[in-house]
Amino acid sequence: MGEIVLAAKCTHVPTMLMSEQEGPVKGARQGAIDGHFEIAHRAKELGADTIVILDTHWVINAGFHINANDRFEGLFTSNEFPQFIQNMPYAYSGNSDLGDAIAKEATERGAYTLAHKLDSLELEYGTLVPMRFMSRAHDMKVVSVAAWCTVHGHDESRIVGEAIRAAVEASDSKVLLVASGSLSHKIWPNKDYAANNGTFTISSEFNRQMDLHVLDMWQCGDHATFLKMLGEYADFCCGEGSMHDTAMLYGALGWDTYDAKCEVVTEYFPSSGTGQTNVIFPVQ
Repeated sequence: MGEIVLAAKCTHVPTMLMSEQEGPVKGARQGAIDGHFEIAHRAKELGADTIVILDTHWVINAGFHINANDRFEGLFTSNEFPQFIQNMPYAYSGNSDLGDAIAKEATERGAYTLAHKLDSLELEYGTLVPMRFMSRAHDMKVVSVAAWCTVHGHDESRIVGEAIRAAVEASDSKVLLVASGSLSHKIWPNKDYAANNGTFTISSEFNRQMDLHVLDMWQCGDHATFLKMLGEYADFCCGEGSMHDTAMLYGALGWDTYDAKCEVVTEYFPSSGTGQTNVIFPVQ
């Protein structure tokens, strides 16, 4: 019988890659990188063989979708930030059986979901950035779930999360579940970016205060209250991918019955106007 052994909400900012390169950002994101290492180390200790990543950089406009290929390999250049992520090599094994099982389970529960095995369907950097660092600490198979959901409700994403847990538990896989996305996500307007040292600042004090309040709620285990405000938080604070990754995460953890106290492993930091962190959600 399989299980989700660990869950986390993780940043995937491109400056994590730049932090390891010569230039003005060198070393600036070491805390975020170390947080990814810590999560992967713990997953290794718990016996995880697969990472399921809920990717807010994979945009979808109908249904839900899973990249369930058995092998991912190539060179990735971001079409959003080609100056930041370019020609990044990657090579990971997939877990096709689990991806198929999640799609089948979610569809049966009422959230129509398709699993795909297409070499031409690239991974997005919401998956590739966490894998670039976590794979150094622990080699895991990858399943990528689209979580930039443009015409979907959080109630549907909750079903997908519930299906992930059910499919994992019916499998022989031990899984690290990662919601890959920011907290608030209001990127600086282009004309204001440089003037506000945009790489290292947040664009809204209201968003920063809300992010810090949410982190307090998570650390106190007050998830039931957070879920009552999830929709408005995602709307008013421009949650990345409308925070469907977070809805899926909570669906897998038990929704408003989940009451574990979270652990912040990377101190909250602003990036290009957005609010970022790495947080461990213990699995009950």
